Amino acid sequence: MSVSEQLKILCVKLGISISELGRMSGKSPQAFNQKMKRETFTVDELKKIAEAAGCKYEGSFILPSGEKVTY
Repeated sequence: MSVSEQLKILCVKLGISISELGRMSGKSPQAFNQKMKRETFTVDELKKIAEAAGCKYEGSFILPSGEKVTY
């Protein structure tokens, strides 16, 4: 699943529009939509979006040993 698809699902669950999520995270709706189309969100931006939406973003790699590599 792409980041854009995840953000769309987040908006549905929160009952807000993509544009509103963009505004909440400090971006114009146009800039946010461009990032959605290009799939160019950084981990820092995803964390900021999550914080603005009252959520937590976790991104990590889990090695076969169970050890996590997180940002």
